[in-house]
Amino acid sequence: MKNTLITFSLAFTSLLAFGQKQQDIESIKAMCGCYEVDFQYVETFAPKATYEFHDRYVANALEWVGLVDESENKLSLQHILVMRDTMALKHWRQDWIFENQKLYSFQGDDLWNFETLANEGVKGQWTQKVYQVDDGPRYEGNATWIHTDGKHYWESTVDAPLPRREYTKRDDYNVLERTNRHEITDEGHVHEQDNTKIRRRSGKDRVLVHEKGMNVYKKVDDSRCQAAADWWQKNQAFWSDVRTAWDEVFARQQDLMVATKVDDQRLYELLFPLNAELMTDGSYNSEEGLSRIRETIAHYVSSPADTEVATGK
Repeated sequence: MKNTLITFSLAFTSLLAFGQKQQDIESIKAMCGCYEVDFQYVETFAPKATYEFHDRYVANALEWVGLVDESENKLSLQHILVMRDTMALKHWRQDWIFENQKLYSFQGDDLWNFETLANEGVKGQWTQKVYQVDDGPRYEGNATWIHTDGKHYWESTVDAPLPRREYTKRDDYNVLERTNRHEITDEGHVHEQDNTKIRRRSGKDRVLVHEKGMNVYKKVDDSRCQAAADWWQKNQAFWSDVRTAWDEVFARQQDLMVATKVDDQRLYELLFPLNAELMTDGSYNSEEGLSRIRETIAHYVSSPADTEVATGK
């Protein structure tokens, strides 16, 4: 009788876990589609009264979010902006990985530390890995999807580089501590942020200012994002090879330096033209493409030890 109860209990627990995971997957997939997006950020309060608050940031966009890769424990969502109804521009990407133990954490000043998480610490959790427009790392965080009282949301806190809206305008901080909350709504989903802008030097943090962010995704008819879907269909092979090249870098499982600029150019300023060049005649040679992509990315990635030698530290 006792063994029967134990067996029943284990089976029931497994069934609950499977049900939870399926709800998680449905919530992640619910973020796909065509959206009108409102971006709003405002600095809220600062520890020092002398801090001069920057203007609030407000923008809007039409954005396609497509499920571009799916396996048992991973979903990859690609964001693409739509401009003037007919033009498409590759935007950021998010990968969701179930019970993932390996990730890169941002330390500041282009340094990413490789970490291995304990197996028991990631049970039932999903890692959201967010990538720049060049598919380089942006931030990675772990948390459990919550489904309760009719709400479906996921929330984590991680360190990240400066966001795109500020990295060309500011140098008074070098780490953005981000609390990201993704919640599914009746109209789409909301990416809510509670951020802290930090000046990190020699392992010591000085808080500059706090910030509130609200990115509201309102679903619209898919036909409005047809230009993005068509662009992706044409160019996805190139960007698949970009992901492959980056996966080879991440597979080193060691600390990395990922340069923001090399010879005053950002990586996407090289990859976007390379994409256009290799697709000039409407076809794509993956062997040539992957070789040139690897070579391009290699200029931006090094080990911390190599960087110290090069700079004389």
